[in-house]
Amino acid sequence: MAEITFITGGQRSGKSSFAQRLAEEKSGEPVYLATARIWDTDFEARVKRHQSDRGEQWQTIEEQINISKHNMEGKTVLLDCITLWLTNIFYENKNDIERSLEIAKTEWDKFTAQNFTLIVVSNELGMGVHPENEIARKFADLQGWMNQYIAKTANEVFLMVSGIPLLVKGISNNDKPMTNDQ
Repeated sequence: MAEITFITGGQRSGKSSFAQRLAEEKSGEPVYLATARIWDTDFEARVKRHQSDRGEQWQTIEEQINISKHNMEGKTVLLDCITLWLTNIFYENKNDIERSLEIAKTEWDKFTAQNFTLIVVSNELGMGVHPENEIARKFADLQGWMNQYIAKTANEVFLMVSGIPLLVKGISNNDKPMTNDQ
């Protein structure tokens, strides 16, 4: 069973850089599991920025949906991110929220049945503006339910606020909550 550190927060809250730092502290050869599907040039620029932030010690695997097909036994893996992964599942299932949640949970359970260290990044969508259309509201619900599902079994859960990691669940660094400086 995977040892899971779950990092969630708003857009540009520092989730990815914090997660990357944790992965590099745990392993000299971490794996970056990228779930992004490039939808437009703006998003392509974001992906390139993330790629440039990682050193040569990183192995990158790109996987849009079937994360469990990769053997991660004994590795330290940074999965970035659940939101993009769910977007892919939701899109492929024609915005069917029930089917998408079922597929995501099944795939997640198969993936985390492996014995490895997993640092996973997600977004908190329900803390901002109420989505303006039905599909966006369904996706926000899907995201919230999947975040709860992951956090329930995670060893540690961090909420990122303005670049500061707040420990929500678990113990880190000798019983002291981690700060951005550590």
